[in-house]
Amino acid sequence: MTAASTKSSSILPLAFDSIGYAAAGRDLLSHVSFELAAGVRTVILGPNGAGKSLTLRIAHGLLTPTTGKVKWRGEAQGAQLRQAMVFERAILLRRSAEANVDYALRTRGVPRDARRQRVALALEKTGLTAIAGRAARVLSAGEQQRLALARAWAIDPQVLFLDEPTAALDPAATRAVEELILSIASEGTKIVMTTHDLGQARRIADEVLFFCRGELVEHTAAEAFFEKPASDTARAFIQGDLLW
Repeated sequence: MTAASTKSSSILPLAFDSIGYAAAGRDLLSHVSFELAAGVRTVILGPNGAGKSLTLRIAHGLLTPTTGKVKWRGEAQGAQLRQAMVFERAILLRRSAEANVDYALRTRGVPRDARRQRVALALEKTGLTAIAGRAARVLSAGEQQRLALARAWAIDPQVLFLDEPTAALDPAATRAVEELILSIASEGTKIVMTTHDLGQARRIADEVLFFCRGELVEHTAAEAFFEKPASDTARAFIQGDLLW
């Protein structure tokens, strides 16, 4: 792998310093500040429109905040190359499953022989070896999402952002993806994930960031959040009440 993708020089913690984001004259995020450390699985929760996906996109560098600053450890150089993101619906190239993974490595300058070995490992890890030559876009939704995870894992990211990665999947496919996420986390990759599924959050999260109406309401350990949330808003959310 390239030097930029190794975990020897950490880009964490990741900090949001009073981040705001506005579009069409409307504030979508307001004064959001937090710090995310390595070794902790972070789940971002909140109702629709709370700012969950927006926060992920700003963290990953896909959007520039209107106010505030995103900070990596020591203003880490090359931080963008040491992170990956998987979306609710996999964004795949019109080529084979194997070629999708290879492309991600090639764009990072990984030599051909090393790419071949890493692609094989990524497909094996995600249970896709048998369909390596199949066109990615004809795979099932669950297979496509596992391929997106294979492509992300192959580049050996320090941070993996996951935006509702199982929202479109059936229970069996969801379970397979969750197992992969936990496995990737166990290898040292920082997981930052959004979900609407409270059960999934309980299974995945070490800590929770709870958003509502563009504001960070709580940032706490998952056990404390689910057992005794500090805010009325979070309690209502956990109980299934509608939040507008």
